[in-house]
Amino acid sequence: MASSDQTVLQFSPSSASLSAKVHPLVIFNICDCFVRRPDQAERIIGTLLGSVLPDGTVDVRNCYAVPHSESQDQVALDIDYHHNMLSSHQKVNPKEVIVGWFSTGFGVSGGSALIQEFYSRETSNPIHLTVDTGFQNGEASIKGFVSVHLSLGDQPLAAQFQEIPLDLRMVEAERVGFDMLKTTTVDKLPNDLEGMEASMERLLALIDDVHKYVDDVVEGRLPQDNKTGRFIADTVATIPKLSPQAFDKLVNDGLQDQLLLLYLASLTRTQLSFAEKLNTAAQIL
Repeated sequence: MASSDQTVLQFSPSSASLSAKVHPLVIFNICDCFVRRPDQAERIIGTLLGSVLPDGTVDVRNCYAVPHSESQDQVALDIDYHHNMLSSHQKVNPKEVIVGWFSTGFGVSGGSALIQEFYSRETSNPIHLTVDTGFQNGEASIKGFVSVHLSLGDQPLAAQFQEIPLDLRMVEAERVGFDMLKTTTVDKLPNDLEGMEASMERLLALIDDVHKYVDDVVEGRLPQDNKTGRFIADTVATIPKLSPQAFDKLVNDGLQDQLLLLYLASLTRTQLSFAEKLNTAAQIL
């Protein structure tokens, strides 16, 4: 039987295990840029900055919008503005590099392949972050994608976007600011004591949830999960063993130091205000 040549349709190797961690500052920056966009612009496009962690996770920590114009079949980016902003950011944070780009809207649009091709020349395997600022499904959908090239033999045909896992966690210091920014009206910024009180209330609520989960597993109301059990055990093991008296002394000492700092700050403000009034009275006389 004579052999016939076969044309193979194949995908280029993809980063199936790639994931990304997005800090809340990035989401707020994207939403702020969308609110401030030009009147004729339907969406915004910008650059994602961050780094790649040792385990391969893309850590997205910052971003900036890039002016652009687009039609049905083409997209034009202000490349000079993009490079100037990148140079300015790296003067402040030299460790932050380009890791991808973002756009507002629901999912991938028609011109995304063109923009992905540009950022592929800026960095290897860029991620594409989309933020649905239109709340099409009743919530702000945030998704991440990477492109996979489809080829017919040696001839490239198109790029396909594949969704990747996103981690939108935040540390406690970021959560305090996040809780303030997500509210529509704020009477005043919380002081240190109010911030600590809110953090302790969240901690107590989490402890109650863990306690209820453990009780449900012990009583057989929920199936046991070895991964969750190990995580709880590791968390409990990190807590130092202190007697109630030592813990109270530690908290009270820290509280007294904090109160002393507040008193000194208030005293300094009073002295500055008094000096300003004396200076104003001297100029009048």
